[in-house]
Amino acid sequence: MLPQEIIRKKRDGQPLSAEEIAYLVRGITDGSVSDSQVSAFAMAVFFRGMALDERVALTTAMMRSGTVLEWQGLGPVLDKHSTGGVGDKVSLMLAPIVAACGGYVPMISGRGLGHTGGTLDKLGAIPGYQAQPDLDTLRRVVRDVGCAIIGQTADLAPADQRFYAVRDVTATVESVPLICASILSKKLAAGLQGLVMDVKCGSGAFMSDLKSASDLAESLVRIAAGAGLPTTALLTDMDQVLGTTAGNALEVGEAVDYLTGRAREPRLHAVTTALAGEMLALVELAASPEAGRAQAQSALDSGAAAERFARMVATLGGPKDFLEHASRFLAQSPVTVPFPAGRSGYVARIDTRAVGIAVVDLGAGRRRTSDGIDLGVGLSRIVPVGTAVSQGDTLALVHARNDAEGRRAVDALAKAVEISDTAPPTRPLIHARVV
Repeated sequence: MLPQEIIRKKRDGQPLSAEEIAYLVRGITDGSVSDSQVSAFAMAVFFRGMALDERVALTTAMMRSGTVLEWQGLGPVLDKHSTGGVGDKVSLMLAPIVAACGGYVPMISGRGLGHTGGTLDKLGAIPGYQAQPDLDTLRRVVRDVGCAIIGQTADLAPADQRFYAVRDVTATVESVPLICASILSKKLAAGLQGLVMDVKCGSGAFMSDLKSASDLAESLVRIAAGAGLPTTALLTDMDQVLGTTAGNALEVGEAVDYLTGRAREPRLHAVTTALAGEMLALVELAASPEAGRAQAQSALDSGAAAERFARMVATLGGPKDFLEHASRFLAQSPVTVPFPAGRSGYVARIDTRAVGIAVVDLGAGRRRTSDGIDLGVGLSRIVPVGTAVSQGDTLALVHARNDAEGRRAVDALAKAVEISDTAPPTRPLIHARVV
């Protein structure tokens, strides 16, 4: 078989066999398929799509490109995955919450993709945190602490690592077959017994409309079920930033405030506890998602979830007193510029994708796969949609490397935020549940 012939076949809209897909995935893994061929294949799939059997074949081939973990003698092993959003720091709180409720969570996270932030980049804001440990360390931390949030190691679904990086810079992110294969190959390789998907919908999501998000959720659930992994999905709103911050160190700081109870933005809290309830119910640690939400709240109120987070950070090389003194350890930008309301009224709409791009432009994300990121830049004190404001009120604080970049971000935000005379209708936070 020749890679270019497989690419040509998909380009022309023909279905690929499991053998052809496996051959291409082996080439992605061992380097015999070039970057240009990987990008051409991604673009062909983007435009031509894949049938369910092709999606299953791509997912399982990528899963088998590396090690598949086993967890003998351990309690329920489960995870959650988000399709990506702006300000989505849920994983940082959710893993220790579920661990405090009796679950074991080997959470394999990714770096930022397109205009969305990545959990792996946020973990980089914690000094000393070993985000890509070897598999023996991963197993030990999950057994001892109950959770480990890490980046994808070289052993787990290595084909996805290369494919993921190419998609990020070739405008092929928003493809349902490729999103499903990327997500599920890593989750299947992690040896899970249950998975909950947080499929985002709105201006800041890769799937901006409800139908596209529903199609993605249903595809994920069907592919996972076909591979033997029980999965449910929630369709959650991403028509505004989740929480009050966007940017790596800033989001870690908000997660610490959430776990310790210093501040819990209502939308962020509702999404986090809803996902926790689904995870606990899926593996029968709770009688129902509602009962699971109550257990999650108890783990937060008792401090058990915060304690798990602190242990995870310390065990993976971070500061032992990070929870108590996070502000000492997290990077800070040298310049802070307020973004003022141009008029009085109500915050009616936020182009959340534009906000995410502004955060990337500040240096918190990447334009190329080789780019570094600035951990301290981003946005804080972001006001939610529906807030009544007066002219000159601060709608967000821009954390930047210099005044010019800060002012550029303010100009971008001014175009992304709409203020009207009347309050906007309330948008549902959770649109649907897919099982």
